[in-house]
Amino acid sequence: MDYDFWRERWEKNEAGWHADEPNPHLVKYIDAMSLSRGARVFIPLCGKTVDIPWLVSKGYKVCGVELSELAIGQVFESMSLEPEVTAVGQLKKYSADCIDLFVGDFFELTAVDLGPVNAIFDRGALVALPASTRIQYAKHLQQITRQAQTLLVCFDYDQSLLEGPPFSIAYDEIKQLYAASYDIKQLASEDAKAMLDVGFDLVENVWKLTPK
Repeated sequence: MDYDFWRERWEKNEAGWHADEPNPHLVKYIDAMSLSRGARVFIPLCGKTVDIPWLVSKGYKVCGVELSELAIGQVFESMSLEPEVTAVGQLKKYSADCIDLFVGDFFELTAVDLGPVNAIFDRGALVALPASTRIQYAKHLQQITRQAQTLLVCFDYDQSLLEGPPFSIAYDEIKQLYAASYDIKQLASEDAKAMLDVGFDLVENVWKLTPK
């Protein structure tokens, strides 16, 4: 993963992937996870996503990890919260109310540091990683969350037509990454050409990964 690339994007405020509304797939399918109030949802590579305050407003706890300290600071600023900041291994932990966000390298985060996780929402992590990193990412994600159920959102298109990120993640690759540990169910498949402003076929797929 190119850490300098992502840090520079945040520092230059070039976060074109950031949305001002909670992810519609999260809103629509969170109930499919059958989570109880107070359940803890992990968002890998979370950025400053507004999914965090939305989940909190629905009674969930949220944890996440993000390379950019600037982005994490903006999450708490947007919620008018003053976080407690502590050192956790190689990372920093920002905590307030029902939120724990770690700043640093995702691969340095451990299960002990992270704590219990009831569900994962991966809308922007897997698709942000090059193919050479995705196997390592999926393995580490399962380790630190103790194989928590997952709501996964991915794009599928001809990778030769767009450099990425976001990268194309076809069903065969999802099976390669997760089928040994999860039952995989497709919840939705939608045309997403307008979302990325492209003129070729591109779909956004939503998957539910249920531990075996």
